[in-house]
Amino acid sequence: MTVLKAIIAACFAAVISVGATSAFADEVMASRLEAILGQERQALSVVPDSRLSMLTSLPPAQERGVETQTGLVYDRDYLAELPAADGGSEWQCLAEALYFEARGESVRGMFAVGEVIMNRVDSSAYPDSLCAVINQGTGRRYACQFTYTCDGKPEVIAELRSWERVGKVARMLIDGAPRALTGGATHYHTKAVNPSWAQRFPRTASIGFHYFYRQPVRTASM
Repeated sequence: MTVLKAIIAACFAAVISVGATSAFADEVMASRLEAILGQERQALSVVPDSRLSMLTSLPPAQERGVETQTGLVYDRDYLAELPAADGGSEWQCLAEALYFEARGESVRGMFAVGEVIMNRVDSSAYPDSLCAVINQGTGRRYACQFTYTCDGKPEVIAELRSWERVGKVARMLIDGAPRALTGGATHYHTKAVNPSWAQRFPRTASIGFHYFYRQPVRTASM
């Protein structure tokens, strides 16, 4: 019995020793991982937002060689054949935004501006309705998101043919038209200006009178 007890005691000691060694190894591994992650966070902190966004965002389908079928014809004659559009307050807000921001653009350009507004509604960084996105910042002169809402000029719709056209574009976007033109853009500006943020945001498209950009996505470690 003495010999059996000794064997059992030795076995327990071995198990305890293995457990202690394993715990120590886990501590060493955790320490090393923490050091590596710290170095990675430090490295990411010096990467420009625009570059980080390009590295972490999925490129547009056309850049990946993926064929897309939008089912849309970006043509004024095509729009002219469609029935007149109407809708509630959300349609009204989007149609007005397209009228004041893009009525002089091609049909493709109108859809592109509309895509930006729709993309903002889908983004957690912006309000969750069309009217709220379009009127964000309104009331502070030139501090709004869409200049026509805070430039102090009256919003008069005088070009009825243009209004009918943008109304159809707004209706199609609200009804789920594919957004295949701007690569997920959330910003745009006319080619006549050069805002400071345009140096930080990755440009996704150039359509008509506008450049389009995607807002960089910040990681949790930054």
